[in-house]
Amino acid sequence: MRCTPPLLLATLLPLFAGCQMLADKPVDPDLGTTRMQGELSASGGHLLFKPCSENRSFVVNDAGATGILQEASSLADGAGDKLFADVRGRLAGSKQANSDGQLDVRRLYRLEPSASACEDPNFKQLTLRAGGHAPEWDIKASGKGMVLNRAGQPPLPLPFLEEQMPGGGLNLSSEANGQRIELWLAPQRCVDSVTGAVRHLRAELRVDGQTVHGCAYYGGARDN
Repeated sequence: MRCTPPLLLATLLPLFAGCQMLADKPVDPDLGTTRMQGELSASGGHLLFKPCSENRSFVVNDAGATGILQEASSLADGAGDKLFADVRGRLAGSKQANSDGQLDVRRLYRLEPSASACEDPNFKQLTLRAGGHAPEWDIKASGKGMVLNRAGQPPLPLPFLEEQMPGGGLNLSSEANGQRIELWLAPQRCVDSVTGAVRHLRAELRVDGQTVHGCAYYGGARDN
């Protein structure tokens, strides 16, 4: 009977610990997923997703517990009504009844009643869009800067700095034109108070000490 020398055991212990750490490393739930936009409709007791500019449709499976099934049911006024959805997920190739497969949704960016969102010419250029009501305001951000629109005032183009915040939040700030402007974004479900549209970010806009609130979502130029 052979015994392993104590010194050899001591040498192997860090190796075993390293293997355990690798085995316990969390798996990224977004791995292998794609961001996509399209229309939602109800059919045969299922929620179907039809990608923009395609004729295929996929049964929606809420794999990431995003609440998309409940959100869509709340937004739709009646059977057959279509909604626009911006999601991240994975398409499964196996066909199901009356569909071309299954869409496993991992993240919900936005959901809104709209017949024209698929044709939005600005979506792919934007990194972020935010807006709110009472008073009306809107911010569109891209790699070229951001534009602030407010009721009764001309559009205000601004350069900005972006800072990642703990917990997945963002801060966009600008001090151009003698004004201090900050847009704070938190990864929280947000519902537009006028349209009922669902966004994945809650927004807070501060202009020279005055604060207004709203919702926001990532544009097509931001793939996360």
